[in-house]
Amino acid sequence: MIIATDVELRAGSRLLIEKASFRVNSGDKIGLVGRNGAGKTTLTRVLAGEGMPAAGSVAITGNVGYLPQDPRTGDLEVLARDRILAARGLDEVIRDLRAAELGMSSADTRVRDKAVRAYGRLEDRLHVLGGYAAESEAASIASSLGLPDRVLKQPLETLSGGQRRRVELARILFSGAETLLLDEPTNHLDADSIGWLRDFLRSHQGGLIIISHDVGLLEATVNRVLHLDANRCVIDTYNVGWKAYLAQRETDEKRRKRERANAEKQASVLMSQADKMRAKATKAKAAQDMTRRAERLLSGLESERRSDKVAKLRFPAPAPCGRTPLTAVDLSKSYGSLEVFTDVDAAVDRGTRVVILGLNGAGKTTLLRILGGLEKPDTGEVRPGHGLKIGYYAQEHETLDPERTVLENMRSAGPDLADVDLRSTLGSFLFTGDDVNKPAGVLSGGEKTRLALATLVLSSANVLLLDEPTNNLDPASREQVLSALRSYSGAIVLVTHDEGAVEALQPDRVILLPDGIEDAWSAEFSDLVALA
Repeated sequence: MIIATDVELRAGSRLLIEKASFRVNSGDKIGLVGRNGAGKTTLTRVLAGEGMPAAGSVAITGNVGYLPQDPRTGDLEVLARDRILAARGLDEVIRDLRAAELGMSSADTRVRDKAVRAYGRLEDRLHVLGGYAAESEAASIASSLGLPDRVLKQPLETLSGGQRRRVELARILFSGAETLLLDEPTNHLDADSIGWLRDFLRSHQGGLIIISHDVGLLEATVNRVLHLDANRCVIDTYNVGWKAYLAQRETDEKRRKRERANAEKQASVLMSQADKMRAKATKAKAAQDMTRRAERLLSGLESERRSDKVAKLRFPAPAPCGRTPLTAVDLSKSYGSLEVFTDVDAAVDRGTRVVILGLNGAGKTTLLRILGGLEKPDTGEVRPGHGLKIGYYAQEHETLDPERTVLENMRSAGPDLADVDLRSTLGSFLFTGDDVNKPAGVLSGGEKTRLALATLVLSSANVLLLDEPTNNLDPASREQVLSALRSYSGAIVLVTHDEGAVEALQPDRVILLPDGIEDAWSAEFSDLVALA
């Protein structure tokens, strides 16, 4: 259970939420919604005990499983399987059991006897934690999230960012936590995994708070909605499912508008009458009373919701370049004995649109990083053409320096521009005032996405390499990105699970991984997007 009392949240000096009180009980499945930057991620961190409110309190009872939007694992040398099992402490027990088994085969009697005693204690401990059935349960959850056994046997450092995030999701779901706090859990999941996750969350018996822009997931799982209104700095609570919430919210907004219109009309009549009465000294007190009554009428109103602002996004006008600014020949990549992809050839012509498709773990992000010069292939080479200028958008936002401010990150992208020009660009991406002085590391996922895209505007790139650019975006911001994709005249190489993004791109070519086949785009590939 989680009890929030009069919680106030701030981002620097900016007020996000004030005097918010609510409870999360067992069986409550809450959709936490609001525009990017409204404070959803900040609130979730506070509810998870990883941050403190500016005022008010949060009381937590029972275990909480928290999946942040941008999870950071500790030791990357740990096997993926052990990372998941660690959620219940099973990793150490199983590792010690294996060591005890080796000791039991020793020729040394003392070593063997000690190992036998240790093995007995460890088996008892394993039984308390769920036994070998728990290990099987972890593998089943992982498989359902697109992490087969071969991936579980790999160190985390050999996995893609998407795979590591799925490991963290599997870890949280396996933990048995009474309350789950999930921030954009469908990022990097294919359609089958999203379907499985819906069923899992629907059957979860404890509490749940979920931040997601996946409407299907919200419809299938939530029975309450908390809406963070960034304009009013309040949380509106709706004790209904998703569809009923949408209808009720619209009704509430119409009511607020109607009440405000009636009150403003009455206040106007009172103020007009007061103005007439002030001319007579004998009626001055009555005029003053009318003015106070008009002010009370207006002060008692709930503020009307204003339309959410959206970033005015346009990708850069591309710098001049040759006919084929980017070529790749015979690229291959392996991690240890694991072969990711082989024999990839690609020719990115001026203004062409290319989609990279492949199942999770097929190396889509790795190929994009190689094309961008951020990673070296094992074989083959990337050949820059005349005038090549690359703009790279990373799904994990690693192009941003989390220690530097929003403005400093922009200054790195456009060192020759004056601060007034950088601030102007940031303003069009909804970073204004003190927002530009916030460290990038404290931004929400949607805000990081906006900042990373803002840096691209300064690049004059003629080849954009975009890795899941619509992740973490609210519907209005996502539509702006898709509109920018449609209007950009340079070349784009895109990795995405978002069918709408591919539709907006109108691709010319497709690269299929892991085999590296390049082909002309056709409608039959559209069905692979959500599955890839």
